[in-house]
Amino acid sequence: MSPRLFLPTLLIALIPCAQSADSAAPAPYRSAGDIIEAAPPTAWRLPDPARLLYMELPQGRVVIELAPQFAPEHVANIIKLAQQHFWDGTSIYRAQDNFVVQFGDADADDPGKAKSLGDAKAHLPAEFHRPAAGLNFAALPDSDGWAPQVGFVDGFPAARDPKTGTVWPVHCYGTVGAARGNDADSSTGAELYVAIGQSPRQLDDNLTVVGKVLVGMELLATIRRGPAPSGIYENPAERTPIRSVRLASDVPKEQRTRLIVLRTDTDTFRDATAARRHRIDDFYKRSSGHIDICNVPVAVEVAE
Repeated sequence: MSPRLFLPTLLIALIPCAQSADSAAPAPYRSAGDIIEAAPPTAWRLPDPARLLYMELPQGRVVIELAPQFAPEHVANIIKLAQQHFWDGTSIYRAQDNFVVQFGDADADDPGKAKSLGDAKAHLPAEFHRPAAGLNFAALPDSDGWAPQVGFVDGFPAARDPKTGTVWPVHCYGTVGAARGNDADSSTGAELYVAIGQSPRQLDDNLTVVGKVLVGMELLATIRRGPAPSGIYENPAERTPIRSVRLASDVPKEQRTRLIVLRTDTDTFRDATAARRHRIDDFYKRSSGHIDICNVPVAVEVAE
């Protein structure tokens, strides 16, 4: 079956009508979709199956790409928990409107009921940011209200401060992070959240980001919301059960989700982002000349 492109509908711009050959007008506007459709094979990457999580819900599969370049200790713990089948039989026990869904052991705070972490670590350092050295940071020219610079690292939206020499992932739609208490080092990766609403950028550099959802966000974003103020379900029957969470590398090849991801250090990605920044098609009457980091999707193609 031919690949299916996962791009938000509103980001597919309309193509202007062709002009006469003897016209001196500039070349027709190319939408982001046009540019990505023409991308060469070298503009795409194959995610490492050892860094992909498959979360199986009754509604389908959610594919999460882990980010060890930002949170190596948390990711190592998450991998160990997945290999121990920690999340099998747990649930999505929180769905706060315009904020996050959260999953894991709903009884984690009750020592008498909490699931064992097995061989995983019960204490980890906070991994909010890391040194910029060694990262391929593809900066955007656009200003940002939350950081001196924003851009992408290996497909993950990120921020950078040249003065401190640090980089940190930013909280966009689909960002996956490690839930914690008031102490910065109180997360283990056993309780994870996914941003499902307007980008909660106030969380940037305050929680450990461990990855992002590549496929299946529609399954999480449509979950019935829990009660105010936190979205935690009072009735356990309202939770969404998690059948299993596995590393893709531990799943037989024939059962894996075959996908490719657009590289964010390519001309294709830069040109597609510019097309979104400077929309001049028949629908848009004014080009904003600006784009927000969380409004730059990274294309994913899935072959079923």
